[in-house]
Amino acid sequence: MLVLGWREWVALPELGIDRIKAKIDTGARTSALHTFEITELDGGTRARFYVHPNQQDTETVISCEADIVDRRIVRDSGGHEEERLVIRSPLVLGGMTVDAEITLTARDNMGFRMLVGRTAIAGHCVVDPQRSYCLEES
Repeated sequence: MLVLGWREWVALPELGIDRIKAKIDTGARTSALHTFEITELDGGTRARFYVHPNQQDTETVISCEADIVDRRIVRDSGGHEEERLVIRSPLVLGGMTVDAEITLTARDNMGFRMLVGRTAIAGHCVVDPQRSYCLEES
């Protein structure tokens, strides 16, 4: 079983994101990605959106497209509810790839551009909350 720290570098290759710092959040059911300028395409079956993959860097922009698999009301850590689009994408953690559902949301005021929720890592990983970047150690 893969051991993760509370924060790790992950990749979303189908979205063109080779490396993004993520908080491993077992309190969150679904993973979340900071996005902006979300546009629904093809009658609401696909989405185009943009990502700033690096923290504190609004100059680097990646344009992404993905199928929309759902729309969900999500409650954030502050208790606020928001309807979000949900996509599915391979998520690479170290040498392991999992198929993850990811909600699209504005995370400008958050410390991480991505959260990896518990359903993405369930049965594959354990989290050591005292450690960071365990995947770089292996």
